[in-house]
Amino acid sequence: QVQVVESGGGLVQPGGSLRLSCAASGSIFSIYAMGWYRQAPGKERELVAGITSAGTTNYADSVKCRFTISRDNAKNTVYLQMNGVKPEDTAVYYCTANIRTSGYGSTILVWGQGTLVTASA
Repeated sequence: QVQVVESGGGLVQPGGSLRLSCAASGSIFSIYAMGWYRQAPGKERELVAGITSAGTTNYADSVKCRFTISRDNAKNTVYLQMNGVKPEDTAVYYCTANIRTSGYGSTILVWGQGTLVTASA
């Protein structure tokens, strides 16, 4: 069994910074892509940023140049550095990881429980 657990959410003032972390644990053989999604009240869940095992990244247009995704493969951890936070960034942020649990078979997409980020004065 594998899981991912987010941390680092909370209240941040507009223009401020916050760093989210997400650690994967359990029976892990390898981790492929990892990413962050968010869901604001009354809106659909959307991709914020993704990163491959090789470090290739992609971002939603709304967060480009403000957010940075990175990962530490030795720690099975992905990060989201949020700078210049805006009120519209308020949402529950979810971590995902595409994990292979053995040397054969398919991968599984694991979701975290989410961490709330509130950007407000």
